[in-house]
Amino acid sequence: MSYSKIVFTPLSHVGWGSLEQLLPEVKKYDVSRILVVTDPVLVKIGLVKQVVEPLVDEGYFVSIYEDVVPEPPLETGEKLVAYTREGSYELVIGVGGGSALDLAKLAAVLADNEGYVSDYLNLTGSKTIKNKGLPKIVIPTTSGTGSEVTNISVLSLETTKDVVSHDYLIADVAIVDPSLTVSVPPRVTAATGIDALTHAIEAYLSVQASPTTDGLALQAIKLISHSLRRAVANGDDQEARTEMSQGSYIAGLAFFNAGVGGVHALAYPLGGQFHISHGESNAVLLPYVMEYIRESCTKKMTEIVAAMGVPIHSLSEDEASLRLVEELHTFVKDVGIPSTLTEFAIPENAIGKLTDDAVKQSRLLARSPLPLEKEDIRKIYEAAFSGRKHEELDNVQNNN
Repeated sequence: MSYSKIVFTPLSHVGWGSLEQLLPEVKKYDVSRILVVTDPVLVKIGLVKQVVEPLVDEGYFVSIYEDVVPEPPLETGEKLVAYTREGSYELVIGVGGGSALDLAKLAAVLADNEGYVSDYLNLTGSKTIKNKGLPKIVIPTTSGTGSEVTNISVLSLETTKDVVSHDYLIADVAIVDPSLTVSVPPRVTAATGIDALTHAIEAYLSVQASPTTDGLALQAIKLISHSLRRAVANGDDQEARTEMSQGSYIAGLAFFNAGVGGVHALAYPLGGQFHISHGESNAVLLPYVMEYIRESCTKKMTEIVAAMGVPIHSLSEDEASLRLVEELHTFVKDVGIPSTLTEFAIPENAIGKLTDDAVKQSRLLARSPLPLEKEDIRKIYEAAFSGRKHEELDNVQNNN
């Protein structure tokens, strides 16, 4: 019999106003010097002040590191780790989207491990993390990445992405306060929200799924499907923001334990080569990957589309799984994200290089319910480029 290993963040505070738990949590540690890793936009709009002010008032020395960019390159991680080591910090707090949280986790752990960040990369690194590092608290300000509950930090390389992965990267405390997401603009809300939906869907379809992750994934799909359009249309909708935060958090728990698959494998090169945000890279590829792997998982796809609230009582599993693909196309368009690679100005001659880089993501591809070889990946990119189903493309090519 097979078994499942289930890992959760040691402690999470989830819900509107949960930021109030930050100071009590910090007080549990015998520290005086704190590094806050965030991005300049959050500093500018005053959100970081909400986090830092109670700590400073309590007498902590707090340094704010804001040299954080979306889809951070390896060099950004190297610079932050060096800065953390030199500053003799005792606790790291990450505030922001997935990039800030990933970098904060990375800095906290590698500050107490020798070598460079590049030494620990999944695809090319040669070192293994030995020391737990500094305590770390993460506070997401978007609903999407799931970084607050995972053991990875994602970094951009020249043409693709790679990760540093170890259980020491799991946050000691996660504080998920939906009120911090209200200021997120519509397009970022959409991109991070589809990212969370992709996490839940791929976790549910993963070959590593379990009854525990299935329950989490389906609940996340329900919450996100019910609330994302509303959160994009009206960022002040407290109920929608709360459901999105909860859905993103639960999706993170699901995919951390079950893993993600083909969508993410193909999205990494797209973001790496063309600097499209991770959420939008996932969004544009999601319907095409689902259409390609559909016949390997029609029953689970039927359960996904039902969880999204689509009426399917009169449909067969085959018809319902096709309905899911249609619904995903509609969903992506409804929240304002382009639905083809052409709309992102990706040239057709890039498909070869995208395919070559996606094949290298063996860690992700191994979880797909349908094994995806190089030719499969190329066909998916071609479909996403043209907006046509891969069967239609095959017929065109066979007739030429």
